[in-house]
Amino acid sequence: MGIWVERLLRERKCPFFLTLLVFVVCVSILTFTKNAASNLDPIGFYLDVKAQPLAHFSSPAPKRQRLPLKGEPFLDDANIDWKLCKGHFAFDYVPCLDNLKVIKALRTRRHMEHRERHCPHSPLHCLVPLPRGYKLPLPWPKSRDMIWYDNVPHPKLVEYKKEQNWVVKSGDYLVFPGGGTQFKEGVNHYTEYIEKTLPTIQWGKNIRVVLDVGCGVASFGGYLLDKNVITMSFAPKDEHEAQIQFALERGIPATHSVIGTQKLTFPDNGFDLVHCARCRVHWDADGGKPLFELNRILRPGGFFAWSATPVYRDDERDRKVWNAMVTVTKAMCWSVVAKTLDSSGIGLVIYQKPTSSSCYQERKENTPPLCEYSDKKSISSWYAKLSSCLIPLPVDCEGNIQSWPKSWPQRLTGIPPSLSSESDVTEKFLNDTKQWSELVSDVYIDGLSINWSSVRNVMDMNAGYAGFAASLIHLPVWVMNVVPIDMPDTLTTIFDRGLIGLYHDWCESLSTYPRTYDLVHASFLFKHLEQRCEIVDVVVEIDRILRPDGYVLVQDTVEMMNKLGPVLHSLHWSVTLYQNRFLVGKKSFWRPRP
Repeated sequence: MGIWVERLLRERKCPFFLTLLVFVVCVSILTFTKNAASNLDPIGFYLDVKAQPLAHFSSPAPKRQRLPLKGEPFLDDANIDWKLCKGHFAFDYVPCLDNLKVIKALRTRRHMEHRERHCPHSPLHCLVPLPRGYKLPLPWPKSRDMIWYDNVPHPKLVEYKKEQNWVVKSGDYLVFPGGGTQFKEGVNHYTEYIEKTLPTIQWGKNIRVVLDVGCGVASFGGYLLDKNVITMSFAPKDEHEAQIQFALERGIPATHSVIGTQKLTFPDNGFDLVHCARCRVHWDADGGKPLFELNRILRPGGFFAWSATPVYRDDERDRKVWNAMVTVTKAMCWSVVAKTLDSSGIGLVIYQKPTSSSCYQERKENTPPLCEYSDKKSISSWYAKLSSCLIPLPVDCEGNIQSWPKSWPQRLTGIPPSLSSESDVTEKFLNDTKQWSELVSDVYIDGLSINWSSVRNVMDMNAGYAGFAASLIHLPVWVMNVVPIDMPDTLTTIFDRGLIGLYHDWCESLSTYPRTYDLVHASFLFKHLEQRCEIVDVVVEIDRILRPDGYVLVQDTVEMMNKLGPVLHSLHWSVTLYQNRFLVGKKSFWRPRP
């Protein structure tokens, strides 16, 4: 530009004052552009956690416009020589759960160690193939009741559970009738049975966030969606072949996990209710550690609904288990608030976690003891051993036990009970909610080349206060809100809002099957992440968990877009950049040749 101005002066083709005016305008444009770029500096989002925690969760609000934004195709290619993952079941590969070399070398499997995470030392450098005959998933809500067999070609569970109406093969489809081991009269009858047994439980009102342990194909959680209940369904990757993949293919929230030797990747005091229907967990094992873990993740006053043979059968084995449960739950200060049999002969007991510390103080023996927690600001349940103690009940700034969240849907936008009492945190939370609402409505929904009608399962890689998820509540989608392990712990706050999520380290593979999400979202994550791992490895993981025709939506700096774009383009994705600020990648069906 300077050379051009100099030429104008030398050749005297225009008056000097006009040249000077052009020069001033050009300098102004450069200055504005520089300032605009500085406004996207992720320092405002990824501050040093120790210095100013939580400030990075607020997203700068763009100019309000509802017209589609003009996108520029990203054509640069990283020229990576991609290879397919090998193996007979490579299309279902979960790196941290299928590390057979490590699993075979385990000294014991007594406590489900072989179902826990064992990540490879080197990241996945291959692309997971597609199953033969793979098709785009059926749309929601049709997908709740049927999926393409070729997308999850696992017939074992059909035969194994044929008497219990879990899943039935019908032509090209797998059909889910809504049955289960304990749901002999269907899931709807069973959920109504729970509510009638204890009228305090009001689905979709005071009970919004539920955990289903050993969920099978997640029909319990799938049908509760009709009642405005969001259920985190989980089960191990075991002989019940692909049950979690069935759930996610159906469009139902689910993840791989196991109650073994380590804490679950969920927050303290998060769930309103935990459910177990013949979930095959030995709750009284190791002095009751599995129950202590449920106590950790249940909010004060939360419920544990347990339907299993020890509740309603009287043989010697079941009596022994029931007596052990009585001993442990009494020591934990849990109370039995309901116990009954339904018309099909299935029994149910409902326990409640205390809302007062008085019982702990009045116990004759301090067993199990209360955990000694300092002011908790870091994530303490990532690769952490199960505790032998009970977490103290959470208190507010005045020393009172934290209150139950507001009824749904008011809890989504109300002030979460667990929100820090530090100065200006409430203001940050409210601003974050407002700014995400504007960004999603004005840009994400209307401005980008995303077909939201094809989106059901959403992953937010860096959820913060879950403002992104809250802003999508009007759409028929659900969001897995991930709080990275090296970021401030906001997961309990997310659960207080009536949403779900988990902790994760994005330098490792996620505990989910391939092709289980329709859209993956990341807001100012990668700049921070590349300090610990290679961006290419993270992109490979996104490619693994994203379905063909699915989207990745990134809000980040121009510098980071220039790193991500060529890698995504090398995967044969379509990549579009909007306003040098938003990147949308759409995954294709392309896979490298074997």
